[in-house]
Amino acid sequence: MSQINPNQTEPLSMGWVSSGGGEGSMGMLEATVDAIELGNLNAYIEFLFVNRDPGQRAATDEFMNYATAHGIEVITLSSYQFRKERSAVPWEQLREMFDEEAAKKLTKFNPKIVIAAGYMLIAPLLCERFKMINIHPALPGGPIGTWQDVTWALIDQKVTESGVMMNIATKEVDAGPVLSYCRYPITGVDLDWMWFRAREESAAAIKEREGERNPLFMALRELGLPRERPLLVETLKAITGGEINPNNPAATPLDLTLQVEMALTPDDEESE
Repeated sequence: MSQINPNQTEPLSMGWVSSGGGEGSMGMLEATVDAIELGNLNAYIEFLFVNRDPGQRAATDEFMNYATAHGIEVITLSSYQFRKERSAVPWEQLREMFDEEAAKKLTKFNPKIVIAAGYMLIAPLLCERFKMINIHPALPGGPIGTWQDVTWALIDQKVTESGVMMNIATKEVDAGPVLSYCRYPITGVDLDWMWFRAREESAAAIKEREGERNPLFMALRELGLPRERPLLVETLKAITGGEINPNNPAATPLDLTLQVEMALTPDDEESE
């Protein structure tokens, strides 16, 4: 596998699951592969599992092509097609059936951990089959759900800071033990005028009128997105260095705020 640094010994074996449809998904995979190939992370990625088939979405095709180019074996199973072929069965009943089919495709792999990054499905059986680690765009104890759900919740709750966390994936969404996190302010000179407007009405009203084009919604996403990549890499470094044990998570998760802020690129900082 081209991603392994030949000077490293006993690298951490990883799997990766994703829907591969957005900037965040690609960014996290690229950051991890870069860290491995530059010799900054003692790990390798055994496989990438994607719940879309080739040709289903252009962004996902680009994502899968990137993985293949870097020596990662790509396994696909379209959840859309799976549902379409069983349209009479509610998706709630199909979730475990889909996981069973996915697990069959992954039987030959035995990674120490699996990263769920931009995987848009609940994976009740996969998170039992593997030690799966999820990245979530909120602080521990913060809003759950997709990044869109989290962003609207932050606006609704009128909070002054947010963060990103990494936790063990369980059947209960975003509720597994937290391994690490970073925090950052979501107020300040550039944002205060947006918050002034938002405090005059509910998030639901803003969402109905402007949707994701709302300036505050976009600004909050721009603050969180660039921090997902370094948090993931720094967490993986902490795992390989023994500071984090995914099999026995500490009661107090590791605060990686300083490391994440130091890892932000000039382009990331300018976007703020």
